[in-house]
Amino acid sequence: MMDYSRTVRAAAVQISPVLFSRDGTTEKVLQAIASSAKEGAELVVFPETFIPYYPYFSFVQPPVLMGKEHMRLYEEAVTVPGPVSDAVSRAARSYGIVVVLGVNERDNGSLYNTQLIFDADGTLLLKRRKITPTYHERMVWGQGDGSGLKVLDTAVGKLGALACWEHYNPLARFALMAQHEQIHCAQFPGSLVGQIFTDQIEVTIRHHALESGCFVVNATGWLSPEQVGQITSDEKLQRVLSGGCNTAIIGPEGNHLCTPITEGEGIAIADLDFSLITKRKRMMDSVGHYSRPDLLQLRVNLDAQNVMEVADGIQATDETIDPYLQPTPYSLPPTS
Repeated sequence: MMDYSRTVRAAAVQISPVLFSRDGTTEKVLQAIASSAKEGAELVVFPETFIPYYPYFSFVQPPVLMGKEHMRLYEEAVTVPGPVSDAVSRAARSYGIVVVLGVNERDNGSLYNTQLIFDADGTLLLKRRKITPTYHERMVWGQGDGSGLKVLDTAVGKLGALACWEHYNPLARFALMAQHEQIHCAQFPGSLVGQIFTDQIEVTIRHHALESGCFVVNATGWLSPEQVGQITSDEKLQRVLSGGCNTAIIGPEGNHLCTPITEGEGIAIADLDFSLITKRKRMMDSVGHYSRPDLLQLRVNLDAQNVMEVADGIQATDETIDPYLQPTPYSLPPTS
């Protein structure tokens, strides 16, 4: 039986990356975890592919010219397990906080838009990959699979996550709704497309909260004007690398629980009163009394997809790597 009587303090972080530096951005993540914990947060959510940085170059450069930047992203990308996941898991365990972090994951010769979910004891509960990269992103990342469409039992309740325009795939959202998520963690890049993107994020996260009857904790990134200049010197293109930020926390009735952050760096913090989930679902439970499974059902493949299967009778080697044993150059910042 799920607990609907508790209250959880959540934090959504809007900060800028250290462009072109995995180590620099990781240090900022560790500082933000410490700052969120100091404010009493039990959950902290970071923007989409925040380590090392979102591939803004792919939005403003034609494919024939973006090879150099794409290669640089490979060099700075995150391997899982590895030093970055080890450092974040140690921080989660040290501060007793659930962490949802977006990274550019490198898996041998491919990059993926990956969401890492760490429980409050530091355990990496899920490594999920964006199922379909959007538009320009298809030149950068590979596709994920259904194994990431899971709602997790965490220290803060039943938690699910999607990245950016995955929220425009209603069946992906329904797959999480059907698993009775209580907290939904959303991530967007920020500093992209302008006010229209801010407005679209607003509609998207508030609608999911209403439809699913859950809390939505959404984090978007942010670029300073100087960083925009580092990405492109073309003033016309610089204009599309602004706005589009909407870091916010939404309640099950579709209302803001704190002031959203639409510019600059900051941390949005709010208390999530789980009794509001029952209040909303009493009126409309999309996967319960308001559903019609005799008419409409979702069929989903939750299996991981592999390019090779071992034939029967052949012993496969399965090396288990403990992420906590990986060396790390990162130190944990103090909470005070």
